[in-house]
Amino acid sequence: MSPPGNEKDIQATLADIDAESWAALLAPRLTQFTAVARHEHVTRAARELAVPQSTLSRAVARLEEDLGVALLARRGRTVSLTPAGRTFWASVEKALAAVEQAAEAVRADADPTTGKVAFGFLHTLGSETVPGLIRSFRADHPRVRFALVQNYGEAMLERLREGTLDLCLTSPVPDDPDLVTRRLDEQRLRLVVPDDHRLARRKRVRLAEAADEPFITLEPGYGMRRIFETLCAEAGFTPRVAFEGEEAETLRGLVAAGLGVALLPPAAVPRPGLVELAVTAPRAVREIGVAWLGGQPDTPPVAAFKRFLLTRRGRLLA
Repeated sequence: MSPPGNEKDIQATLADIDAESWAALLAPRLTQFTAVARHEHVTRAARELAVPQSTLSRAVARLEEDLGVALLARRGRTVSLTPAGRTFWASVEKALAAVEQAAEAVRADADPTTGKVAFGFLHTLGSETVPGLIRSFRADHPRVRFALVQNYGEAMLERLREGTLDLCLTSPVPDDPDLVTRRLDEQRLRLVVPDDHRLARRKRVRLAEAADEPFITLEPGYGMRRIFETLCAEAGFTPRVAFEGEEAETLRGLVAAGLGVALLPPAAVPRPGLVELAVTAPRAVREIGVAWLGGQPDTPPVAAFKRFLLTRRGRLLA
């Protein structure tokens, strides 16, 4: 005898299933199967799940039919696991536990009181600005947790797009159409020279006065590198780059060693062997703003921290 029409349809459907589709097909019945496996009794499992016994029996039978494997040996309302059923149950229990943990984790991260904010910022904002911001925010939100990421601007913007960051402080402020940005403050840049340099006795300097100096700067891809090159172009020269690095304090160390000069944000703490000069022309500043991915709903802790940052316009660096 040929199978009834609906069985043909089931077999045809299963033949088309690829490995990534099994979870979608089987997931609704896995909890029901684990209840039966745990009790080895359909009636008690149905009572636990608050479903009719007939519904539960059909669901488990359909699961076996989809898999093409007998998971249970039936003796009336009592059942026992087959070897295949025992193997399947062990894996299903782990999978359901992982789903439970994942659900609890995302719920915990979204909790208005104790949730988490994934917050990125530039290395140069890490010593004073960001700790001060978080301290002020936690005065009203003492239990909100932070996952902090220090990186250069482009890397943080990619992490926003990937969903591993909620917000970031960056410079220059991007104008990408998929991002939402708000300018918060601007920071005057300094020409950093060794304390025995020919310009070290000055308080102010035009950037063009350093045109012949070897420059020490951040690597290409960093926001400060783009700002530095733009300002040099405005000053009428192409800089001679002697050293490139990844972190501002390392650059300061190279300047102190007499290996060149650098254009950098002000140091949080004065460093011996260096003098930092105000640049009068061109206007040497960098804008700092906050960015997030557009079209994404915020969890309550992220929304609260975003509102807080926006209140810091003009005094982010105070």
